[in-house]
Amino acid sequence: MAINLKNKAEIVEKYGKDSKDTGSVDVQVALLTEKINELTEHLKANPKDFQGRRGLLMMVGRRKNLLAYLKKVDLERYRTLIKKLNLRG
Repeated sequence: MAINLKNKAEIVEKYGKDSKDTGSVDVQVALLTEKINELTEHLKANPKDFQGRRGLLMMVGRRKNLLAYLKKVDLERYRTLIKKLNLRG
């Protein structure tokens, strides 16, 4: 279920400032979004996996907090990230 290194490197390249920028809010939100999407697919196939569901809810909460921080600090960057990740319907 974990993101493999190739996918992680691609996400860091796409959303980070450079290939070693793994700590910026944009990259963290993008990685969490990828994990959330994978775990959502897993839970569709395994509806009784309650520990997986708990992990999913924790990741969603962490992503929500990071997005709130980004919105407070840099609204324009927040809006572009939301559009890139297709969040907020």
